[in-house]
Amino acid sequence: MAKRSSLYIRIVEGKNLPAKDITGSSDPYCIVKVDNEPIIRTATVWKTLCPFWGEEYQVHLPPTFHAVAFYVMDEDALSRDDVIGKVCLTRDTLASHPKGFSGWAHLTEVDPDEEVQGEIHLRLEVRPGARACRLRCSVLEARDLAPKDRNGASDPFVRVRYKGRTQETSIVKKSCYPRWNETFEFELEEGATEALCVEAWDWDLVSRNDFLGKVVIDVQRLQVAQQEEGWFRLQPDQSKSRRHDEGNLGSLQLEVRLRDEMVLPSSSYQPLVQLLCHEVKLGIQGPGQLIPLIEETTSTECRQDVATNLLKLFLGQGLAKDFLDLLFQLELSRTSETNTLFRSNSLASKCMESFLKVAGMQYLHGVLGPIINKVFEEKKYVELDPSKVEVKDVGCSGLHRPQTEAEVLEQSAQTLRAHLGALLSALSRSVRACPAVVRATFRQLFRRVRERFPGAQHENVPFIAVTSFLCLRFFSPAIMSPKLFHLRERHADARTSRTLLLLAKAVQNVGNMDTPASRAKEAWMEPLQPTVRQGVAQLKDFITKLVDIEEKDELDLQRMLSLQAPPVKEGPLFIHRTKGKGPLMSSSFKKLYFSLTTEALSFAKTPSSKCVNELNQWLSALRKVSINNTGLLGSYHPGVFRGDKWSCCHQKEKTGQGCDKTRSRVTLQEWNDPLDHDLEAQLIYRHLLGVEAMLWERHRELSGGTEAGTVLSSPGEAPEDSLARLLQVLQDLREAHSSSPAGSPPSEPNCLLELQT
Repeated sequence: MAKRSSLYIRIVEGKNLPAKDITGSSDPYCIVKVDNEPIIRTATVWKTLCPFWGEEYQVHLPPTFHAVAFYVMDEDALSRDDVIGKVCLTRDTLASHPKGFSGWAHLTEVDPDEEVQGEIHLRLEVRPGARACRLRCSVLEARDLAPKDRNGASDPFVRVRYKGRTQETSIVKKSCYPRWNETFEFELEEGATEALCVEAWDWDLVSRNDFLGKVVIDVQRLQVAQQEEGWFRLQPDQSKSRRHDEGNLGSLQLEVRLRDEMVLPSSSYQPLVQLLCHEVKLGIQGPGQLIPLIEETTSTECRQDVATNLLKLFLGQGLAKDFLDLLFQLELSRTSETNTLFRSNSLASKCMESFLKVAGMQYLHGVLGPIINKVFEEKKYVELDPSKVEVKDVGCSGLHRPQTEAEVLEQSAQTLRAHLGALLSALSRSVRACPAVVRATFRQLFRRVRERFPGAQHENVPFIAVTSFLCLRFFSPAIMSPKLFHLRERHADARTSRTLLLLAKAVQNVGNMDTPASRAKEAWMEPLQPTVRQGVAQLKDFITKLVDIEEKDELDLQRMLSLQAPPVKEGPLFIHRTKGKGPLMSSSFKKLYFSLTTEALSFAKTPSSKCVNELNQWLSALRKVSINNTGLLGSYHPGVFRGDKWSCCHQKEKTGQGCDKTRSRVTLQEWNDPLDHDLEAQLIYRHLLGVEAMLWERHRELSGGTEAGTVLSSPGEAPEDSLARLLQVLQDLREAHSSSPAGSPPSEPNCLLELQT
């Protein structure tokens, strides 16, 4: 049994931030660190003291983490970014909020003496002496110390203090991974209670030394143990009185939820997985109907999580299409009005949204990416609403004249018609690029709706059912918020956001098949009607071709795609090359486009993707594909071997052991992550456990009085109905959790990366 921890993080907004620029404003962004390791950087919101980010992240991390910190920074183009303040949430704080921390938190000042990081390797001994025992402290090495100098390193030394006596190590220049191997001794009096203090400092020639962290050793405990050796986490200096300036630096609105899961071996979840798969294979006519019961007992606030977990479980079992088909039938059976079909936040709608994000995101990038990039690059002023038009001067120097409202509206309409036409053309050409499982799922949806609403008067209903997901719940949200769908690295500015919003509205009108109701909402969208009407015909033709896929074609497409390793990350990276020496040395940058799959890391000179990924996202992706590598190193050198030594720790052996530990367990959850079948099964079990009382109540209604907690069957006998079997499975899993000790996850097959050119 393995313990897995994850953090749900939503960085909502900030307010009342201090001005850091001479303009009286700031350019704020956030950095999130887990135990001093940066894992997330939000987009920068320019020229505001009340920024809105609205960015969500899921982070997988080791259960032993200590704290997560949110730093609000001010971006500067010409100098080092300013630190505005931070919010720090410890693991204990998050664990005390089972439903998560949500609300405003005051930013506090970042005290350099509290911004410590890294570990120090000590060997401590109590040895007999001629007159009294001797306390011996060997300072061996340190790793991941905070860089305090402008060169990105520090000049660390260690100060050891005991009973008023102080001894210091030598100074190691330009290193955050120093090695000292120096030993100090102190006379230890009998019954002494004073602690041994080991402090790390950064030496500075002209200014005061910078504090890097300290370790306080309980000497009485050491006298009992006689000796101790290991890596000690450096702690901040909390002896100083802190300034109470909360509120002066503004506030940050956050939602943070810690989830710890004890995941059993795969065999433990097989009865639950097999039972749910059996229900899906039986379909809506089968006995038990557990899927409708799960939908009925799922509350609104957790429906999205349950939908995602179920969808991923069935996707891993090859039953996603059948599962969604079952949900389509359930939704159609209780829908009598065509205009309400799939418009609610039902389990079917939520599962389909999750399905498109998991299975169709790469397809979305291929269709939408070029159009979104063009909108961002052009930065044209676009507005169709006469009440919001801003009239500006046009023309060259000396010939300025005010642009009329009619000219603004006409230019805006031309721009939007061009973007909408390009999008519809790209969509029409993308039938073969759409994943086979997505096409097959839409085929089932199209058929089920046509069977439920036959007749000429409902001719458009099957098409609208498809577009309600494809356009309204997938393409339109991605157009309005491209960063949240990984189409762009930065949020759009106000002008670009308005263009994207109008384009998304036009796509929605096309998706609604240009109904009178959609036209009546915003009459000022009328200039786009010719393109919208043409788009409806294009979209219907596209959907007709999209759902025209036979079982044989579906299998062939799936087989072809299965031979191609899906990309985990793609994008350009800059390689810095320095030429020459001295103050006038020249530098050059080489831009290469990398593609990381579960099997290989390759690069080329030409772009393979338009999505730029930040460094922490690349690290996260590399960790994911390396997680099952049994040959993964436990340590590495974060520097380079230059001349005759490593730049990080100054070791002279090129093949020597790394000076820093490998951080392989902090990763960002993204749409293209490999499925974790055991975790999804555990999450479904946890949800069912939460509604177990409701399931027992339903079982009593069906069976006529079976008490909760009663053993449902004797050994070797299976209960007759599916609900009784489900309750038995929950009981077995509860017993498995209570009896299995936490341990390390089972080893997986070796998965080594190759570098391909």
